[in-house]
Amino acid sequence: MVKSKKRVLVTGGAGFVGSSLALYCKRDHPEWEVLALDNLSREGSVLNLERLRQGGVGFQHGDVRNPEDLASLGAVDILIECSAEPSVHAGYGGDPRYLVNTNLVGAINCLEHLRITGGQLIFISTSRVYPIAALRALPLQTLGKRFVLGGNGGVGRGWSAEGITEDFPLEGARSLYGATKLSAELLIAEYSAMYDIPAVINRCGVLTGPWQMGKVDQGFVALWMARHVYQGALSYMGFGGDGHQVRDILHVADLYELIALQISDATLYQGQVFNVGGGSELSLSLAELTDFCQQRCGTHLTIGKDLETRAADIPYFVTDATRIKTLTGWQPGIALGEILDDMHRWIVENKNELAPVFRA
Repeated sequence: MVKSKKRVLVTGGAGFVGSSLALYCKRDHPEWEVLALDNLSREGSVLNLERLRQGGVGFQHGDVRNPEDLASLGAVDILIECSAEPSVHAGYGGDPRYLVNTNLVGAINCLEHLRITGGQLIFISTSRVYPIAALRALPLQTLGKRFVLGGNGGVGRGWSAEGITEDFPLEGARSLYGATKLSAELLIAEYSAMYDIPAVINRCGVLTGPWQMGKVDQGFVALWMARHVYQGALSYMGFGGDGHQVRDILHVADLYELIALQISDATLYQGQVFNVGGGSELSLSLAELTDFCQQRCGTHLTIGKDLETRAADIPYFVTDATRIKTLTGWQPGIALGEILDDMHRWIVENKNELAPVFRA
């Protein structure tokens, strides 16, 4: 049986998520042409170029803000839109134009490229489309070293003990980062309906895995593990300064397994929006993450305490991914301990190369 050859473009393709998805895609489909487009603005992204080359992924230096950069690549069968300014704190007290132009105008340029040339869109959105005030108003309780969501009183209102669903109310402010992603989602729905572009939206929670150049405001699992390896400084920020705030995490390899399903049957997912994350079984607080890191590194850090809660911070988000699981049978396959072991192994094995990015 002859396999069909496809052209796949991954925007933000030298970033953590983009490079990982591009490499997995080429690994599973060596006959496909897989291209990565990136402006290399994020610190550490150049470290992924050799990985892309060795994996057989073509690289084009360019920017989704420039439609001519997309046009120069020609028609593609699949466009995986990973490009973003990913910091939820971007724009606070500063110029938001790079954020808006990258996350929103860039998405429009990708849509226009597909309108003109054809092709399927897989859009990597974010759980931060959900409003900050509404998430802070959830009935949280403290249990051990974490916050927990009390009961199932939100069933029918977008939340339960299982986490946050796609039906969580969208009224209210969510940060410019979340607003640009939600705006892009709305435009994708219109372009998909008007121009018959096959499109699916994945609202991802916290993604992690090797080659994530984590920062305080994005990629906290990588940062936390790295600071323990390099013996750098860390602080619990906001919500009492105890590190009780909770997120669920998902290994990028598990995200790829879902995207592979979406590529294989575009009509099944057409026009749909899915929450994608690890769920309650893959959730942890910062304080619990500290314990994990200290056990794996055999080191102890004194974690600082910063009582100021920043404007975009939320105390709790766990993804309820029931909708996508029910439709496809997809489940995260990499357990919490395996994820953290993978992160630790990667940092230790590449300690010298990663030092300029992670050493505080």
